[in-house]
Amino acid sequence: MQIVKITSVVALTLSISGCGQGGGISEFFGYDGPEAGLPYRASLSRAEEPRSFTVSVTASEATVDEVRESARMPATRHCLETYGGSDVNWVTDPASGEWAFARDGEFMVFSGRCTVR
Repeated sequence: MQIVKITSVVALTLSISGCGQGGGISEFFGYDGPEAGLPYRASLSRAEEPRSFTVSVTASEATVDEVRESARMPATRHCLETYGGSDVNWVTDPASGEWAFARDGEFMVFSGRCTVR
């Protein structure tokens, strides 16, 4: 009977630890979120036009292919959480068809827009 009580307390503690502020059980086990495995640090800024945004990636010497996932992750999360869909229309370079970007010091800055379902 004692083992059942202890098991119940542990199960309840683990289930509650994921609620509220902080990382809960995932933080306890060292999981830092979906961006933890990405090679470059990225931050998203909303633009004045609805659904539009920019993503700045810290990658001074990198190529578009090298930073693509680091830029895609915050954009997908933003669109999904804000507009209910994960699709993004990225601004592309008409000549190459690749994502267009601007270099700003050590940052590569990409622009995109969340699509409507």
